[in-house]
Amino acid sequence: MFTTANFWKNGELRARDGLWDRIAVLISGLCLVHCISTMVFVALISSAGGMLLHPLVHEIGLGIAIALGLFALGRGVLEHGYMMPAAIGGLGLGIMMGAITIGHDNGHGGAEVLYTMLGVGILALAHDLNYRATH
Repeated sequence: MFTTANFWKNGELRARDGLWDRIAVLISGLCLVHCISTMVFVALISSAGGMLLHPLVHEIGLGIAIALGLFALGRGVLEHGYMMPAAIGGLGLGIMMGAITIGHDNGHGGAEVLYTMLGVGILALAHDLNYRATH
């Protein structure tokens, strides 16, 4: 039976049935799993980072954003009759299109990211306004 008294004898912690060795092996195994998984995770992130910076990924993403914007904001104009969400969404998409032309290969990556975030934020505002006008 496991009791605290079984672990103590004459004021010292005793090794009972190799328990502490098994705990140490378990902790060593957990350390090994941690180290290997961290190494694999970092390798995957660095590989994905290179892939995510490819211009084609940005162009496909912009294409999807334009398609969703036309569909959702256009549908909103037909449902509630307000043009403002569509106009604001067009501004956001335009800023995002302009950001793609800046590129990040010539040292202007910070500007591209800034303009992309600005455009995405404006587009999100347009979709929020469209949702509020519909509901």
